[in-house]
Amino acid sequence: MRIVRLLLTFFGALLALVGLLWMGQGSGYFPYPASSFMIDQSPWIIRGALVALVGLAMIFAGRRLIR
Repeated sequence: MRIVRLLLTFFGALLALVGLLWMGQGSGYFPYPASSFMIDQSPWIIRGALVALVGLAMIFAGRRLIR
């Protein structure tokens, strides 16, 4: 059970970071690489927020629900 908690927390944190990256690129605050198709595209803000929320839910599940 401990390995499941660790994996959920790890992959949840990874998803949350990817979601934040997508939100940053979609809003134009993180324009790297400069030729990215995601820069200043509002759908990526929404997609990033959804991915970040899934990541946070995985962290919550790994830390609280599975004991």
